[in-house]
Amino acid sequence: MEASRLIAALRRGETLAPDDIAAFTRGLADGTVSDAQAGAFAMAVCLRGLGDAGRVALTEGMRDSGDRLSWDLPGPVLDKHSTGGVGDPVSLLLAPALAACGVYVPMISGRGLGHTGGTLDKLEAVPGLSTQVDEAKLREITRRTGCAIVGATGRIAPADKRLYAVRDVTGTVDHVDLITASILSKKLAAGLEGLVLDVKVGSGAFMKSAAEARELAQALVATANGAGCPTAAFLTDMDQPLAPALGNATEMAVIMAVLSGDRLAAPRLHDLTVALGGRLMALAGGAEGEGEEQIAEAIASGRAMERFAAMLQDLGGPADMAENWRAHLPQAPVVREVTATETGHLAAIDGEALGHAVVGLGGGRRVESDRIDPAVGLSEVARLGARIAPGDPLARIHAATDTDADAAEAALRGAMMIGDAPQLNDLVRGRVDP
Repeated sequence: MEASRLIAALRRGETLAPDDIAAFTRGLADGTVSDAQAGAFAMAVCLRGLGDAGRVALTEGMRDSGDRLSWDLPGPVLDKHSTGGVGDPVSLLLAPALAACGVYVPMISGRGLGHTGGTLDKLEAVPGLSTQVDEAKLREITRRTGCAIVGATGRIAPADKRLYAVRDVTGTVDHVDLITASILSKKLAAGLEGLVLDVKVGSGAFMKSAAEARELAQALVATANGAGCPTAAFLTDMDQPLAPALGNATEMAVIMAVLSGDRLAAPRLHDLTVALGGRLMALAGGAEGEGEEQIAEAIASGRAMERFAAMLQDLGGPADMAENWRAHLPQAPVVREVTATETGHLAAIDGEALGHAVVGLGGGRRVESDRIDPAVGLSEVARLGARIAPGDPLARIHAATDTDADAAEAALRGAMMIGDAPQLNDLVRGRVDP
């Protein structure tokens, strides 16, 4: 079908044949579909939707528009994806824990944009480390270490890269069909045998309401399973940062502390990692409870740290990160503790505002070309519901200048409300099974 006819049919609300959608994605990848046609297609999807079969066809078409990895490894190939939150470095903890349990994790990750942090940016806070590797290096690290957290090459799902760039400038990013196909096309191109999705809901998430998050989770799970990858999802709480830190080196420090055996450095982060890992192990044929026990043991025993340190070294990081991570992670020149001025409970945290405060410090991007300062961010962030008195710490700011710290302090105070004790949500607020 010609692109213009496909767009017109979609605009009229007609159901598109999967072969026609596949042909359109090939046109996105090879350039025979113009930017104008790509934008019109995205707008028509926003107005009419694709339906379940059409969403699967778009996902498969974009998955197949470039390289698809396949594996011959002595264990399952599994992965996890988060829809984005603040203080959320789960991938950096889960991947090596899975690797220590005999799972292989070729995790193709992204960079931060907007108020949420990026996994690759957090890793690259480690001196000398680069996450941009070719396919041969990805395969080598995955086979030897069990996990490789890297950036996508231009050969993975090029149709998605093209369509996303058009969506970004045409006001068509925010539609569940397009979001679903974009997320899954890149993940499924990695040749996975199982995927768990962490769909965030709350003040620090893109999805603020449980209804929005569940709609997306259901679409993601149905589409991934329809495309042949066993997939499940958790809806998880993002009314406060998952870890007590936001930034790149600041979040890496939390990861290294937990991997060193200090669960109390970030109990919510640890416990969600264990839950996601157990669900993944069940997708691979095990028992969920036993999987959770294996993940927790891998972290507590130090075996996950061994895998993580080996991966960091393979990506160019120091050989002694496991022992000397405090000496290697960059430190900001200005460190300021922000304390409370009133009595009460920490009643609410605007996670999105905290994320933007970190961006303002230089720890995130306003546009894709911005350079990141890996040392800046927040640490020791108080937990929602904590009893607060004047002088009690709310957070610690890590900044490049006093002026930057002043702005971050004002933003932080505006993002944290002292009042009555809040009703706390469960960490896992729901689940969607295949």
